[in-house]
Amino acid sequence: MENKNLYLVTGGAGFIGSCFVLQNVRVGNKVINLDKLTYSGNLENLDEIKNASNHVFIRGDIGDEQLVRKLLEKFQPDAVINFAAESHVDRSILDPDVFVKTNVLGTEVLLRVVKDWWKNLDEEKKNKFRFHHISTDEVFGTLSMDDPAFTEETPFAPNSPYSASKASSDHFVRAYHETYGLPTVITNCSNNYGPRQFPEKLIPLMTLNALAGKPLPIYGTGENIRDWLHVEDHCDAIYEVLTKGRVGQTYNIGGRAERTNLFIVNKICEILDDIKPRSDGKSYKEQITFVKDRLGHDLRYAINCSKIEKELGWKPKHNFEDGLKETIQWYLNNEDWVKNIQSGEYQKWIEKNYKERQ
Repeated sequence: MENKNLYLVTGGAGFIGSCFVLQNVRVGNKVINLDKLTYSGNLENLDEIKNASNHVFIRGDIGDEQLVRKLLEKFQPDAVINFAAESHVDRSILDPDVFVKTNVLGTEVLLRVVKDWWKNLDEEKKNKFRFHHISTDEVFGTLSMDDPAFTEETPFAPNSPYSASKASSDHFVRAYHETYGLPTVITNCSNNYGPRQFPEKLIPLMTLNALAGKPLPIYGTGENIRDWLHVEDHCDAIYEVLTKGRVGQTYNIGGRAERTNLFIVNKICEILDDIKPRSDGKSYKEQITFVKDRLGHDLRYAINCSKIEKELGWKPKHNFEDGLKETIQWYLNNEDWVKNIQSGEYQKWIEKNYKERQ
């Protein structure tokens, strides 16, 4: 990252966004960080850079036209990187409207305001600018056990309100490139894991439930498969696409680590048995419980990331088993972070989502 750039990052206090912000601030890029600070946005994720002169945090919504316009005009960013999204499937099943508002309408407002600002730039700045939209492999739907992995050409077939909202936002980004010439890139990633992930997601939920002596609730039979990507590898890939990717293109980012949910939970238990054994000497696996499956639960996701590997030379650096152990150790080492994020709102959500699955 030799050339220092100025980025407007949306959703930069969330799990993936904060990792990208930390990486870029560390190397001297300036980041204007716009985050609404909903339940999963957490300023503690940014503690390391709270006094950094090249990081400016602004609390606000991507759907706030006046605010976004003001930030663009004031800071003149070299790129807008859009992480801002509602991203949890279970929440989308309970309240789809919120996902439409943020992921579809919010992204469209952001695109429109950026496009109106961008078209008045001088040619050099216009050509340098990028709008990078962060998306998910879930837009492609589900795979059977022997289907080939998703490619960038796989037709969209979203099965949850969350993935439908992300598919719609992807279409809007593409449309703004095709219609107005806005220089966009899109990345579709597989399941992320790593430090600072909000604990409603599988790996932190199971880790923290295990430590608290609570049940480890696995949907259905636990045979659903996901491809796991370390958040730092994901953010490295985002930077490569942002700085070297072809305008108007989509790039799939995967970890080449397909695992069943049951495998993941068993592995978490084995790691904890080793580094933080239960006081009664029994395995954490005794806490595993199978619960009613998620509605419309996709069987398998898998990413073919050969395009980004061939074009940009990116490959994931983390071995999954090692990365998982490091992630679990991070939660053990950061008790204050865990305690603060497991607020009343989080507890209410867990109760609401799981109370009828027993």
